[in-house]
Amino acid sequence: MSTDDTADTKDTAESSSDQNPTPQVEPADVATESTCGASQTQAGAESTTASDSTSQCGGSTDASASASSSSSSSCGATSTDEDDTSENVGATVDDFEADPGRLLAVGLGPGQPEGMTARARSALGSAEHIVGYTTYIDLLPDEITEDADDIYDTPMCGEVSRTEEAIDRALAGNDVAIVGSGDPNVYALAGLALEILESKGGTASMVEFEVVPGVPAAQSCAARVGAPLVNDTVSVSLSDHLTSMETIESRLHAVAAEGFTITIYNPWSRKRRENFETCCEILLEHRDPDTPVGVVHGAGRDDEQSKIIELGELESLGETDLIDMTTTIIVGNEETYVWDDRMVTPRGYETKYDY
Repeated sequence: MSTDDTADTKDTAESSSDQNPTPQVEPADVATESTCGASQTQAGAESTTASDSTSQCGGSTDASASASSSSSSSCGATSTDEDDTSENVGATVDDFEADPGRLLAVGLGPGQPEGMTARARSALGSAEHIVGYTTYIDLLPDEITEDADDIYDTPMCGEVSRTEEAIDRALAGNDVAIVGSGDPNVYALAGLALEILESKGGTASMVEFEVVPGVPAAQSCAARVGAPLVNDTVSVSLSDHLTSMETIESRLHAVAAEGFTITIYNPWSRKRRENFETCCEILLEHRDPDTPVGVVHGAGRDDEQSKIIELGELESLGETDLIDMTTTIIVGNEETYVWDDRMVTPRGYETKYDY
């Protein structure tokens, strides 16, 4: 997929770039002591799954979808992932005695190991602890997970507790990487990490916070349909989990009326089919029905599909397997055309040069 990581977005199936995940380590029933003092479950790279164990140093959670009780953290925070909005930050910087370690937000890019930047691979190779959504942890090469002191993962919709867990581990003195597909700054957790760190009374420099970029879904999916994004472009997520649909509609009207190419993230889920339908209606208010649209499903996965269609056909694809949370949609502008099965958006060279 390659989206990039918020509740109901990248973590909700994320979106457009979870690709060919490697098998996840199954936890064994052996208790061991973490580097922060709390017990954990050991397996292979000492993988700890939040759904059945306590936090090692911070925002613990029962991350299973049907959780109804909160679990307790060894360092402070408690929460339940029934609804991310109910999670509260627990421990503050004053609760930690160790010298802080480092915290890196690392983007995995499209998902396959070869799509990861050399900088991201190096950062993960030097991290003592790696924290992430289970699907993204599955994408990591074996040599990275095997070298880490500990792997902590949670299922979908544990963004707040998972991010706090990473921060608390760093405040406890560890070098920590929190991972996501795509780029940490695109519908992802880099901003949330800074917000939570600030709420704990900390600073970014205290944990040497750094963002390690990755290739976002817009770029990795655009590459599969040609060259549609070479001029001014914007992205809009249709997930109303964190942004109201009223705001999303206003933004769609604003950008569709201008000459931007538009990347649509998180177009469809079982809970919000009407968001996609509304999006199609708004786009058609401002753009011709024959506007080229690239649709990329499951980029890099076994079920990857990509298709170039006309905007007037887009809504009819909503009931097909092509449109879901692993799909990224790229809408051309008034100058975008299709040539040899590739979308092309002119940059403007033809107005200044003869070729």
